[in-house]
Amino acid sequence: MHGESGTSSETGIPRLGRIPILDVAPVVGCGRWPAKAVVGESVEVSATVFREGHERLGAAVVLRTPSGEPLPGSRMSEVGAGLDRWSARVTPTEMGSWSFRVEAWGDPIAHWWHDAQIKVPRGLDVELMFAEGAALFTRAAEAVPGKDRPTLDRLARRLADETVPVTDRLQAAADPDVANVLERHPLRDLLTVSDWYPLAVHRQRALYGAWYEFFPRSEGAIIDPLGRRGPTSGTFRTAMKRLPAIADMGFDVVYLPPVHPTGATHRKGRNNTLDAGPYDPGTPWAIGSPEGGHDAVHPDLGTLDDFDAFVSHAADHGLEVALDLALQCSPDHPWVREHPEWFTVRADGTIAHAENPPKKYQDIYPLNFDHDPDGLYAEVRRVIRQWMDHGVRIFRVDNPHTKPVAFWERLLADIATTDPDVIFLAEAFTRPAMMHTLAKIGFHQSYTYFTWRNTADELREYFTELAGPAAAYMRPNCFTNTPDILSEYLQHGGRPAFEIRAILAALLSPTWGVYTGYELCENTPVRPGSEEYRDSEKYEYRPRDWDSHARAGTTLAPLLTRLNTLRNTHPALQQLRDLHFHHVDQPELLAFSKRHLDDVVLTVVNLNPHQAREATVHLDLPALGLPDDPHRPYTVTDHLDGAVYTWTRANYVRLDPHIKPAHILTFGNGEP
Repeated sequence: MHGESGTSSETGIPRLGRIPILDVAPVVGCGRWPAKAVVGESVEVSATVFREGHERLGAAVVLRTPSGEPLPGSRMSEVGAGLDRWSARVTPTEMGSWSFRVEAWGDPIAHWWHDAQIKVPRGLDVELMFAEGAALFTRAAEAVPGKDRPTLDRLARRLADETVPVTDRLQAAADPDVANVLERHPLRDLLTVSDWYPLAVHRQRALYGAWYEFFPRSEGAIIDPLGRRGPTSGTFRTAMKRLPAIADMGFDVVYLPPVHPTGATHRKGRNNTLDAGPYDPGTPWAIGSPEGGHDAVHPDLGTLDDFDAFVSHAADHGLEVALDLALQCSPDHPWVREHPEWFTVRADGTIAHAENPPKKYQDIYPLNFDHDPDGLYAEVRRVIRQWMDHGVRIFRVDNPHTKPVAFWERLLADIATTDPDVIFLAEAFTRPAMMHTLAKIGFHQSYTYFTWRNTADELREYFTELAGPAAAYMRPNCFTNTPDILSEYLQHGGRPAFEIRAILAALLSPTWGVYTGYELCENTPVRPGSEEYRDSEKYEYRPRDWDSHARAGTTLAPLLTRLNTLRNTHPALQQLRDLHFHHVDQPELLAFSKRHLDDVVLTVVNLNPHQAREATVHLDLPALGLPDDPHRPYTVTDHLDGAVYTWTRANYVRLDPHIKPAHILTFGNGEP
């Protein structure tokens, strides 16, 4: 018997199936947008499944490949007693548009077995029970492939044979070979299925990676310390020399701020002043000059051929190049002259510049997406595809929340149709509704509020959200700092603060990033209370003497290398949905673990960058895949310094941020 779910022709509302299947997850926007996964990622699918009475149920998740082929179902199990919640994990194996559904059925054999174990030992309805069991297994045998049929046929005959002792017949029904066949080919009555729900599967870099942001114009820049002549910009060719060091630290993605020509009109000077000097380069985000716009490179950096060489050299070192996509213009951009309809004109006839009152950005004109939406859309798509043709497969999108959501939904779907490997990161430090919606409509990653989450309670609450319900659609990219954001915690916490935030970002999130200078602990704000850097690289060249810092030991490069090595070695650190927090009886310590199959990494961090803290860490052993025995000892290795400890369920720790702010532990003695 089969009972399919359907839709009422009168109301358009889905009918309740014969066996209700409710609250299927992960489902985004009632199925309007796909949930997200990457190739090889384990995704938990769950649903509420129940029926009338006490009859037993079975349920499974069926994946459908991008070619439309349904795969064998993955059996679901109940989550918690009496909650009617069922779940199973599925793993997509290729990029593309997958879908899944939940199937539920009455399981008459499971119900028979439950009753038989109670009745037969008590002598209740013994032969009737065996006769009913024989009939059920005969039915089941008719529906299974030929190689499995004899196992069920033999059992049916044995149950019906009254010459066989009762205990032997009951024991035969518990044969593991029988259970194996039924696991793969259950006897299903009243089969009910849910709707198909979409699942977008991307390449692994959409979930996992380490980003390093730097300004090519600063690498190789020459500044006369006596000021007798103007500075000389670095180029793509000089910036290439920095790539091996970035790769050696274990980073996967090199993110470049805009590399396009920069406008001269209302150019900003040092520290965002309005009186630029003759040698001030301006901010790269004021895009466009007579030399070109979004499809050109700044002549100081070189040519498109030089850019191609940079991308190629990065690839030779295992690095992908992420390019900034900032949809805004300087007053000198060719679009201002060629397409005035793409801008907002004020009552006095002037074009409106960017404002966030009382702040004014006279060097930047926002685009107006309502006057000629199709024309502007076509041009933006052309620009993106040009850079894709030059080897860019990752775009960091500047301020996407200031553009229409419908524009992004259309554009990202367009690109994904032909190039599903292209990744878009939303730089959207904005309200949750906008941030979440941008993720739902197609952005592969998002900046987060991580920068402003400093206490243990804040971090637990926020990452429980990110790794829980939000993981179906929003992937965090946890940058420790950006050219715009030097957090108060970093300003006042010294080197320990930089170490702590790097450990948190790298181990809590599968994707993290740093803006160059982080490894040197640059932490001077332009003024007290500001998150802007003094002598911000957004407005001037900032060449750094990397070699002298390495010789002096004043760089965090060894720590960043260690963190990225751990991430590359441990699959658990490459996941988002496997995060678990453990109890600590001290409010300034945070303990969390990540587990994938047999791989487990446990981290304990002192969040106070100034003072040592001690506490007892109480481990949730089952969450680590370990027996819940409070006295059983485990050997753990700390991968920050190689120390080996013996831990149990409750463990004393003392962490001094000036010596070692954290434990990063694996179980067993092996080094990563």
